Amino acid sequence: MYQLMVTKEQELSVYELRDSELGSWIKVVPERGGIITSYGVSGEEVLFLNKETLYDSKKNIRGGIPILFPISGQLENGKYEWDGTVYQMKNHGVARNYPWEVVNTHTDDRQATITLRLVSNEETKKEYPFDFEVVFTYSLTQNGLTIAQAYQNISGAPMPIYAGFHPYFKTASKNLVYHTDAKTYLDYNDMETKSIQSSLDLTNKKESLVLLDSVQKEISFELPDRQMSLTMTYGEEFKYVVLWTEQDQEFVCVEPWMAMTDELNRKEELVMVGPGETLHTTLKISVK
Repeated sequence: MYQLMVTKEQELSVYELRDSELGSWIKVVPERGGIITSYGVSGEEVLFLNKETLYDSKKNIRGGIPILFPISGQLENGKYEWDGTVYQMKNHGVARNYPWEVVNTHTDDRQATITLRLVSNEETKKEYPFDFEVVFTYSLTQNGLTIAQAYQNISGAPMPIYAGFHPYFKTASKNLVYHTDAKTYLDYNDMETKSIQSSLDLTNKKESLVLLDSVQKEISFELPDRQMSLTMTYGEEFKYVVLWTEQDQEFVCVEPWMAMTDELNRKEELVMVGPGETLHTTLKISVK
């Protein structure tokens, strides 16, 4: 029932995990930051992808499910200070800018999995002065897509992270109803905190919205033009969900983050991983 196929697209290796009976699949491109570029359910693509940005290594990929590590979001002036040294780091961290290693694949009658690893190197340490090993396992099952994460600190000092995800869901609708227990959100367009009403409209919003006070680690929403209902559940480490779009593109991003943007400068909600310790957490996406 579950299959694994490896193909080449524009010199990139594409690992496809597929359930032929249910017509579901995921596609993973390890060389481009370990990204999931495609997720299909019942023969329908769930994700948006600008393939031109995938094939151009000088561009940030617009689409799929980019990995955000060690930070989510931006740093003011692209810089932060740590232990008396100023570092520069690109938006959303280093993970999406380096090739990941495939360390295992597996299929049986219940699931298909692929495990990838990113290990720090001299280049990553110019931006982020820590030795780390990050291991992701993508699992495709009858119930959806699960991303198991392990963030290991192999440095001698506590390692600050606030990881996240940036899924691009394919839809022309910008005004969606989100089922969440969050009551308020921060509107980065005017920096005001507002109450969540029946829906949140991203039309004409250049900057993102951040759901602030959810307790349950779950959010559901429908894509009315796609006749899809999606549910995302995630580990307790993810305190926020960020909503973002681009006006001329057919996607809405619904992004679990561990902290808000520029946290490496604020240093108020950093997740600290102790020396030799590993933080384990998950993200699950299901579609009906």
